[in-house]
Amino acid sequence: MCLAIPSKVIEKNDLTAMVDVCGARREVNLMLLPEEVDVGDYVLVHAGFAMQKIAREAAESSLSFFGRLVEAEKARDGEGGGDDEMAEVLRRGTIRWEKTPGKEV
Repeated sequence: MCLAIPSKVIEKNDLTAMVDVCGARREVNLMLLPEEVDVGDYVLVHAGFAMQKIAREAAESSLSFFGRLVEAEKARDGEGGGDDEMAEVLRRGTIRWEKTPGKEV
C-alpha cells in the first residue's frame, strides 16, 4: 500500500511540473492526469507521475494530519510536541474508524 502525500504544483512546463511537499521539491510527469492543473493546485504523486488532482481543502487537511503525526512521533521520541490522538495512531499503527450507528462500515 502506498501513502500519497499531497504535492503543491509550484511550476508547470507542458507535461511536467515542479511540486513541493513540505519544502522538498521534485519534478513530476503530468501525462497521466485526466484534467489540467495550474500552479497552486494539489496533486497526488506515485512513482514520479501525478495521478490525481485534489481539492485544496482535502490537501490542507491531509497535510495537517501528517504534521500532527510528525509531532506525535517527536513526542514519542522525547522531543516534545504531539497530541494524544496522534500518539495513539502511532502506538497502534492504525487509525480507528468509528462506526456510525445503524450503518455498515
